[in-house]
Amino acid sequence: MAVGILLVGGFGTRLMPLTKNTPKPMLTVAGLPVTEHQLAMAKKAGITTVVLATSYLSEVFIPYFGDGSKWGMNLLYAVEKEPLGTGGAIRNATKLLTGDESIVVFNGDVLSSHNLSQQIQDHEANNADVTLHLTTVDDARAYGCVPTDSAGRVTAFLEKMDNPVTNTINAGCYVFKASVVTAIPEDTVISVERQIFPELVEKHGRVFGFIDDSYWLDIGTPTALLKGSVDLVSGAAKALALTPQMIQSHSPQSLIMKGATVDATAVIDGGSSIGIGAVIGQGAHITGSIVEAGAKIGKAAVVTNSFVAAGAQILDSAQISTSFVTNLKIFPIPQ
Repeated sequence: MAVGILLVGGFGTRLMPLTKNTPKPMLTVAGLPVTEHQLAMAKKAGITTVVLATSYLSEVFIPYFGDGSKWGMNLLYAVEKEPLGTGGAIRNATKLLTGDESIVVFNGDVLSSHNLSQQIQDHEANNADVTLHLTTVDDARAYGCVPTDSAGRVTAFLEKMDNPVTNTINAGCYVFKASVVTAIPEDTVISVERQIFPELVEKHGRVFGFIDDSYWLDIGTPTALLKGSVDLVSGAAKALALTPQMIQSHSPQSLIMKGATVDATAVIDGGSSIGIGAVIGQGAHITGSIVEAGAKIGKAAVVTNSFVAAGAQILDSAQISTSFVTNLKIFPIPQ
């Protein structure tokens, strides 16, 4: 049985202004916080103990997730006083774990439908030090590349280049042997991607790649976050966290959570999601958008490819496109 660490401590700089008051893992996609979707993936793979490694706005996680019992999980919280990088955050989180089970690390910026159970099985069968989920992309120039040999062992970690030697990239989910994590220096700023992984390869450590080209998306920008939500609604990505008890109606075009009020003349399409307690007025048209809990959309308003924050209000006949809407201001979403 493996245990998990979910890295949710980043500042979400690329997602500003969405993350001004909400950490990115608590932003809503397909009716639920990003973190809730990730925890459902962990549970499906048999992981029931997860440490949330937090720092920025850490106080918002515990009121929502508590001890995890609502989801049949055991959730623990490791709070960084100062950002420690991915390696430091992982090491800090392991102080709350006991035993020598494999440790699965999830990146809070990623939505993935890859076969995590198989990744864990392969890791243990290979007696690996670490096994990275790798995915292939059409154009790898924007990414660091991770080549592997015929046995699946990682041979290098390469920086971005104009002529990549492979199109396999790091997809941000790692399975560690526990002893590798406990060897990371405590209370030290260190990166697993830039320091620990390359050093392991250089020292001939058993670093393996698990290549799986299932759905994968870095949701670190507003446009990508909207796409991730649309994909979860449409079925392009697996929405494991959604249960029938939560849903008023669901089709590939729309997700309406229980407790929302949608006028019969309103049109919800393009993979839009409508949160609990939201109110959609007569003749409104919502396309490709996220409407968070308690938001109110006025009569004949048109909302396209936008993120409407919890409790925000859009006036009758308003035209909103490619924007982040709060009660205080409408911000354009950078493209």
